[in-house]
Amino acid sequence: MQTNSALAPYASHAEQTKGRLYNTSDSPTRSEFQRDRDRIIHSNAFRRLKHKTQVFLHHEGNHFRTRLTHTLEVSQIARSIARALHLNEDLAECLALAHDLGHTPFGHAGERVMHAKMQAHGGFDHNVQALRVVTSLENRYAEHDGLNLTWETLEGIIKHNGPLVDGQGRPIGKYVEEGLPFGLDLIASVSDLRLESFASLEAQAAAIADDVAYNAHDIDDALRAGLLSLDQLREVPIVGDIVQEVQQRYPEVSADRQSHETIRRLITRTIEDVIRTAEANIKACDPKNAEDVRLAGKPLICFSDDVGVQEKKLKSFLFAKVYRSETVMAPVKQGEQIVAALFDAFVEGEPMPEEWERLAKSSPIGGRERIVCDFVSGMTDPYATNTFNRLFDADVDFR
Repeated sequence: MQTNSALAPYASHAEQTKGRLYNTSDSPTRSEFQRDRDRIIHSNAFRRLKHKTQVFLHHEGNHFRTRLTHTLEVSQIARSIARALHLNEDLAECLALAHDLGHTPFGHAGERVMHAKMQAHGGFDHNVQALRVVTSLENRYAEHDGLNLTWETLEGIIKHNGPLVDGQGRPIGKYVEEGLPFGLDLIASVSDLRLESFASLEAQAAAIADDVAYNAHDIDDALRAGLLSLDQLREVPIVGDIVQEVQQRYPEVSADRQSHETIRRLITRTIEDVIRTAEANIKACDPKNAEDVRLAGKPLICFSDDVGVQEKKLKSFLFAKVYRSETVMAPVKQGEQIVAALFDAFVEGEPMPEEWERLAKSSPIGGRERIVCDFVSGMTDPYATNTFNRLFDADVDFR
């Protein structure tokens, strides 16, 4: 457990938490943020990440990332950034572990389908769904629904992509006609989550760690899948210079080892850029406490301007060469069809498991569609595929 003396004054201090919706007794061995972390790790939603797609479907090879392995890598990077900046590592780790709990099966393709299906019922957003998971859908405790996480963890989950504001910086729901994304006004919290403000530095560390991880590891998986070669990357922003360095220094080693060395250096350099930039931003802003961070008007943990521009170009390259490649898109399209068909079938009356049917018949806010959305979005890839095969007498095999 980090001691108070190890934390910067602008870090999130566990003993200063705004607390939980339901009071709990103190733990003699764990801080409040450690308890949040443990509740997330022991949740059903966290375990299901093992069988949810990151980019390459799980059946294509045992060495490709899943949502779970991606999440663990994000957690490691978030802790490294937090440690260097004297932030609360436990909260940063907790938020990294929770950041993908609301994802559908079959990656972002499943999310696109779910959002389209739910357009008339409030839409679908995986960050909002993650909050719904930890506050409502995970029901393991005798005295309350949800995981009863601290205010700081709930805030960090919903602000994973920053404040919830419109194009003019105004809080969503306060001025915007369409109001809050579905469910945000239903989330019970010990205090207002203040959707218009920035999140803690620990939440910012987890968010930037997500970018660092998926940039590097999607390249790694694409190299492994044969969608990219190191030579193709020589002119690509951020990674190109590293590839050239590695090939010049280790010309005789295998391409696999050159790839690993490239990814290792890419992660290190982007983390170091984030830390240097954050240190400069924090010094310029001079926050005296965590509240000053929320009122800073901008994120303090981010890439430098130069690396930020290069990182966007790298994303564009990956989008064109990897995410839209036929190798990725063919199974993704099949995943889209599965999610769409399952949603339609359950909305039209195909019975869900008993506990879900009971919820759907209880006149929930959002109607049967929202309960079906919760059910289908929580499925793993194999469970969704097997359910599809059973309902439609199909023979899709993603094993």
